Amino acid sequence: MMLSACLILMLLEITQCANLVYQVREGQKPFTLVGDIAADIQFMNTVQTWNSKNLITFKQLQDSENLDHKKLFNVSKSGKIYTTETLDAETLCKYNTECFQIVEVAVRKKQSFIKILEVKIIIIDINDNSPEFPFRKVRLEFYETDGKNTTKSIPNAFDRDVGLLNSKIVYHLKKHIDEPFSLSTSKRVVGNSKLVIILQGKLDREMKDSYSLQIIAKDSGTPSKQDVLDVEITVTDENDNAPVFSQNIYNVSVNKAHQIGKPAVILSTKDLDLGKNAEVTYHFDSKTSVAVKNFFKLNSETGEIFLSKNFPLDKRQTYKLFIDATDSGNPPLSSTAIVLINVLNQQNNAPVIDVNFVSDSKGAMLTISEGVEVGSFIAYIKVTDKDAGRNGEVTCNLRHDKLQLKSLGRGKFKVVVKSPVDRETEKRIDINISCRDNGSPSLMTERKFTIEVNDVNDVKPQFTKTIFRFLTYENEEPNFPVGFINATDPDLGPGGQLSYSLLTKMKDALPFEISNYGFISTTKSLDREKQDLYKFKVLVRDNGTPSLNNTANVVVEV
Repeated sequence: MMLSACLILMLLEITQCANLVYQVREGQKPFTLVGDIAADIQFMNTVQTWNSKNLITFKQLQDSENLDHKKLFNVSKSGKIYTTETLDAETLCKYNTECFQIVEVAVRKKQSFIKILEVKIIIIDINDNSPEFPFRKVRLEFYETDGKNTTKSIPNAFDRDVGLLNSKIVYHLKKHIDEPFSLSTSKRVVGNSKLVIILQGKLDREMKDSYSLQIIAKDSGTPSKQDVLDVEITVTDENDNAPVFSQNIYNVSVNKAHQIGKPAVILSTKDLDLGKNAEVTYHFDSKTSVAVKNFFKLNSETGEIFLSKNFPLDKRQTYKLFIDATDSGNPPLSSTAIVLINVLNQQNNAPVIDVNFVSDSKGAMLTISEGVEVGSFIAYIKVTDKDAGRNGEVTCNLRHDKLQLKSLGRGKFKVVVKSPVDRETEKRIDINISCRDNGSPSLMTERKFTIEVNDVNDVKPQFTKTIFRFLTYENEEPNFPVGFINATDPDLGPGGQLSYSLLTKMKDALPFEISNYGFISTTKSLDREKQDLYKFKVLVRDNGTPSLNNTANVVVEV
């Protein structure tokens, strides 16, 4: 099928031409006709005017440096393109991509060169591969004490077809309706599926100690193909946990002069199983390219990744490795992590934190008033990291109930008051700001400083009682002691200094006086027969600005 053509301007002139595009299905026999260039390009009409159409010839070009390279197509002198062998899209192309080959064809008239055509031949993937499980049968073990939603991992199928639909796998669980299991599928970070069998009910080994299920993996091609995995479940011990990497994606920076014998990164996994089911080995996944593996070697037991040779010095580069961690259970379970190794001219650096106080400060000590408003800006934080990429991306935290960190843009923050500050409950606030980069391993820097809270007159005096009751005697000399009034104020300085006075609505002056220390005494001799009970109020006032006060009731019985 021809999709585009080429125009000629002059017969012997070298001109720019568009591609011809043909399609051919994989799997056809050798010498299958792909297309007819002579019939599909428009300039043949021009050639006919010289009555020399038969003098036009076509020749496939081949790179002079790759003469031994096997040709997949042959172009006849008349312009017909044939296959030279049975084409296999899975061999020629990568997974899940458009599969095509470029053929360059020279057009000549006698010995004269007319032009070069670039022919794109799309190899159409046919659904010639079935999904394949790595095992025909797997055995799973459940404890009869396992609760609902307990899961067991099973291996996924792989389809070698490269087409999107031909390689897309849909899974189905075949079981008896009363069997307490279901199938769950989810996508992994590398694109394939993670399969788990989920326990949906309670197991009773005394009633039934085994189950037989089938997992059907069907691709989405036309017609579709499928594979079946037999799953034997025993109600006993199990290897139900795949190794879990400490990170799904490791992002590491190394210097171009990194020592070959020194690990660039050490991978770690956790497997909740015991014994051999928790013994993990590490391997390069098939998605890791050969070119990348040439630079690195992997210790299968420790997870250490070493350089196998020095990096090229001409450019900076990021290498992408896919690493599988597989346990020793039966069947073995595995997980995959991505390792990004950034080759830099410098070593990985920790973030640097610079703190600038907005208000008064002395060294690492900042002073604020307890009356500071919520939302007030008290410090400016600037964070820098000399590294590039994710290694230079920084996240900062400040954990405190009174203060919070707000971003002002990349690497810039402000410290603001989050809730009211009370000196009476917290005289000093110790602050710890931590900043961590996104490298692997992540590097962290901490910066500590202290905030001293200045007092404001925000607490009024408080009496120790709401009513003070005293008993005194008649006929005593003036200045006879009656009792003490006591009040407290937690404020500092003048705000905590108190003075007392008497309040009364009586027409005649009270026969009492009170000192600045709260001591009440008589001002004259009392006569019980004239008055045996006195009721009045005491006012206490602090010396702050503004002054705060409070009152209490006093009862004196003669």
